[in-house]
This record gives sequence, C-alpha cells and structure tokens, in this order.
Amino acid sequence: MSLADNKTAELWNSFMSRRKEIMNNLTNDLISMQIFKPNHFVDFKLTNEFEKWAATEVMSFDNVPGDMETFTLTGGLYAVFDYKGSSNDNSIFQYIFGTWIPDSNYLLDDRPHFEVLGEKYRNADPNSEEEIWIPIRQKLKE
Repeated sequence: MSLADNKTAELWNSFMSRRKEIMNNLTNDLISMQIFKPNHFVDFKLTNEFEKWAATEVMSFDNVPGDMETFTLTGGLYAVFDYKGSSNDNSIFQYIFGTWIPDSNYLLDDRPHFEVLGEKYRNADPNSEEEIWIPIRQKLKE
C-alpha cells in the first residue's frame, strides 16, 4: 500500500475477524508493522509503496491459520516513543522524522517500523496510547 492508497482499515478488519484463530499468543497486544524500501524516506512521496502487517506476538509458529503468514523480527536498536493521541494525528511522525532523528546521534535504519497497540490503544480516540518503535543506528563519527 501507500499513504495515498491507504488500506490500513481493510487490513485490520480482515485480521481482527480472524484473530481468535491465532494460538500461542504471548500477549494481547497487537502490532502494526511497516516495511519500507531503503529509499522510502530519502525521496518521500505519498505514493511510495510499502508493506504493512497486522500482527500479534506468538511463542511459536505451530498451528498458523490458513492464509496467514509468519514474520520474524530481526533484532537491533530502536527508538521507542510513548505516544498518547489519535492515530489520525501524524504530528508525532513529523516530530520523529523531522526533528528527533535529525537532532540525534542516530540515523534511520533499514528495518521494520512498528507500533505496539496495547490495552490502552483506542484507534482514533485522543486518549489512545501506543508505543512507536523506529529502527535507528548510530551516526558514524567523523
């Protein structure tokens, strides 16, 4: 999908209708994950396509429901932002990519980005809470 052709609602509606089929859940948290191409943010456009996943963390991949896929997240350094506000408000991402990363000692890394949607997550509610995980790597010292 792309931000211009956003299919997030369809993805989550499909996932949530089958969520109870997933066994071995580690938590009740949901995970919204994005996998971007390496140049996604270098030449940013609303039409840039990316892969989006609706997921939950499990102990094992035994008994994966039909038509569902597994994903193993590779470890690495992440900046974690505790966000409170509507999921429709993109100002947190403008801050992360426009201010926090440029002013930090880190660069954006080429690994999945994700949000952990826990028990306080309420989608478009202004009191909703979630964790935003952004992959980073140390800037090289000159």
